[in-house]
Amino acid sequence: MKKSHILGIVVIAVAIMVIISTAGDASTYVGFGKAKELAENGNDKKIHVVGTLAKSPAGDIMGIKDSSDKLSFSFLLVDNEGITQRVYFNEPMPTDFLRSEQVVVVGAYHGESFLASKILMKCPSKYQEETIEVGQA
Repeated sequence: MKKSHILGIVVIAVAIMVIISTAGDASTYVGFGKAKELAENGNDKKIHVVGTLAKSPAGDIMGIKDSSDKLSFSFLLVDNEGITQRVYFNEPMPTDFLRSEQVVVVGAYHGESFLASKILMKCPSKYQEETIEVGQA
C-alpha cells in the first residue's frame, strides 16, 4: 500500500473517532415536560429548553429574582409547549437578558428545580425592517 493510502485511512479513522466522541456529548432540545421525565428516569445529561420570558398581560417581564449578592438569579421561562418553570442560574444576569426575544437554557432538573449551566439569548436585531410610508407629492 502507498503511504498516501495509509495516511488517508488514518485521517478517516480520526474523523470517525471525533464524530463519535462529540455525538455522545450532544444535548437535545426538549420542553420542560420531557426534561422532567428524563430526569425522573435517571437521565442526568444536560438538555436545551427553548422558551420566552414570562410576561404579564401588560407585557412586562415578571418572575425575575436576584440573589442578595447579585451573583445568581432565577426567572420564569415559558417553553414552546406553554409550560412555565422557574429556572435557577448560578451566575449574574447576562447583559441584555431582559431584552431577549427567545431564551435557550442548557441544564437539567435537580428534584423539582431546573438548574441552568448556560443561557443563550436571541436579542432583537438592530437590522429589523421598518415600514416607511411615502406620500404623493
